[in-house]
Amino acid sequence: MPGTRNTGLLALGGIAVAALLTVIGHLEVNDDLSPWALTISDFAVSDRGGVIDVAMVVLALATVALLYGLRRTGPPRPRAGTAELLLGAWVAGLLLAAVVPTNEPGTAMTTEAYLHRYASVVAFLALPVSGWLLARRPALAPAARTLRTLVLLSLALAAAMIWSAYPGDRMLIGLAERLLILTEVAVLATVAVIQTRRVTPARGASAGVLLR
Repeated sequence: MPGTRNTGLLALGGIAVAALLTVIGHLEVNDDLSPWALTISDFAVSDRGGVIDVAMVVLALATVALLYGLRRTGPPRPRAGTAELLLGAWVAGLLLAAVVPTNEPGTAMTTEAYLHRYASVVAFLALPVSGWLLARRPALAPAARTLRTLVLLSLALAAAMIWSAYPGDRMLIGLAERLLILTEVAVLATVAVIQTRRVTPARGASAGVLLR
């Protein structure tokens, strides 16, 4: 039976490609946009259908690879666990945000923009909670402390972003969002690295074998 090492490698490759595309998307925007004051969605809507949208889809697909690996190495269960369901919500939120644009900076919010916003909120909140639950699993024990640290940091950054979006008059909202995304992607990368060190045991063998 194939191991989960390939799923971890696929996820890491997808994360790297998504990061590269996001950087390119920032460099290719022609408008004089500030990454400190504007969100990634603001950059994406200025280049509709561009590489930032592709980056979001690639990141979602990388998460699907992680989900497959988690299902292969986790304890047998008739249904997906809460952590997997939350990762699924992260994937759905990313895909919806990639397909449905936000409004242009400085313009009134549209129905599509609200849908984009709330899809992003669901994604941003679902991933850290999933990471906290995954840290409890024996298979991810070597990275449990790292996962919990990243989750707490991401929640702090999410709170900073919420403050900036409302009472803070969007002060440094772009910086807060980019740090939040960086931290949450680090959660995914941590799980992927652990997957590259594991193999799924043959049928009937013990499920706790580590590839060292």
